Amino acid sequence: MFHNLDEVLRYIQVNEVQYVDFKMTDLRGRWKHVTIPAENLNADTMKYGIGFDGSNYGYAEVKKSDMVFIPDLSSAVLDPFAAEKTLVMIGDVMVIEEPENKPFNQYPRNVAKAALEYMRSTGIADEMIIGPEYEFHVFDSVSRSVRPDKVSYELTSYESHWSADEPGSLGYHNNYTGGYHADIPSDSTYNLRNEICTNLKKFGVKVKYHHHEVGGSGQLEIEVSLGDMLKLADDTLAAKYVIRNTAVQNGVTATFMPKPVYGEAGNGMHVHMLLRKEGKPLFYEEGTYANLSKTAMYFIGGLLKHVRALCAFTNPSTNSYKRLLPGFEAPATVGYALANRSSVIRIPSYAKSPDDKRFELRSPDATCNPYFAYSAILMAGLDGILHKIDPEDYNWGPFDFNLYDLSEEEKKHLEHLPTSLEEAAKALEEDCEFLKQGGVFPEELINTWIGMLKKDAAYIGKIPHPAEVDLYYDM
Repeated sequence: MFHNLDEVLRYIQVNEVQYVDFKMTDLRGRWKHVTIPAENLNADTMKYGIGFDGSNYGYAEVKKSDMVFIPDLSSAVLDPFAAEKTLVMIGDVMVIEEPENKPFNQYPRNVAKAALEYMRSTGIADEMIIGPEYEFHVFDSVSRSVRPDKVSYELTSYESHWSADEPGSLGYHNNYTGGYHADIPSDSTYNLRNEICTNLKKFGVKVKYHHHEVGGSGQLEIEVSLGDMLKLADDTLAAKYVIRNTAVQNGVTATFMPKPVYGEAGNGMHVHMLLRKEGKPLFYEEGTYANLSKTAMYFIGGLLKHVRALCAFTNPSTNSYKRLLPGFEAPATVGYALANRSSVIRIPSYAKSPDDKRFELRSPDATCNPYFAYSAILMAGLDGILHKIDPEDYNWGPFDFNLYDLSEEEKKHLEHLPTSLEEAAKALEEDCEFLKQGGVFPEELINTWIGMLKKDAAYIGKIPHPAEVDLYYDM
């Protein structure tokens, strides 16, 4: 939006902006923020930054936890959710050192920048282009309880099949797993999605389309245009902010949980990707399988080789592994194929032109920290190119058939994604060297991340589950 401080200060004065809100990212990928009166933004802010205590953000300990946030003026937008006129900016985090500050190597945005710089240093490519698909649920309300005497959660959704017999029902409900492209009035969130997309435009997020997804109880999708990896990582956090806040303003609640509804389709965040060098696409070669170049196949090989470790970053919640099950359009098998939604890597048949030739990784979900997840995906693909990992050499496809239809005996010969967060954390422990190349993922960051995943898994593992009461109470 802006190129220099003078432009920002002029805009603030002309438009009577009252506050400037700085968004920072914690370890898990949640936005935090600190706000200053607009008149306090000056040249010193850009030089010395806004100080904060980084020890509260979850990162590995550093000698000095005092850090500074340096805003990125080009990211500034007016916040449609603030009562007072407020300019929002993201930016980068620096560690305070003499004679000058240096980038904090664990900060997610800095990791993404390091991954892109490493890519350029290899000479393979100079652009990583991605396009995530945001799947999420909107409910009318949610309540939850984790107490010694009560462990439960309850969702309400007017459009769901289970609401059809409730007082006040008008009869327009979606069948179980029958929500795909539902039309109004059964699609009760149409106007909400339009409003979300209008607000996304204010944040510079380019929307391709939106629609109701398979889940009958308020599962939705917004797909955005392909773009630079760093920009799309920024946009992913902006999208989650916009979606949640627009929902709240309309008296409903939005969640990106991978599996909030038992038996219904889960929420993924499929990531489309391609590489370019000097403006030219690197993934197209006519006459090959799906017209994919050797570079593309090696990139796929790297993804598949490291996909179990990648899950620790792309699927970092215990709930993630309730989605990665056969039968719900979520992948569970390590492999690739053309237009096959049951494989972990799908090559869209509609992406035919050289500039558009790409594939998608279908395993990720939006509980990830997008900076870490996209960076890890890039590092795995680069490793595949550098070491010429051909997926056909490892029986990773192409699987041009429905993998869900294989017999149990046939499935034994295939590799599978982790089935739990503990398994993903262990996979990352055993396979993390590719992430450390070029200093992209510091060892202390990887260790902290693994420790966090294990702690989450241990916490959830200790809590009695309501279904256990159903199964075992009378034993």
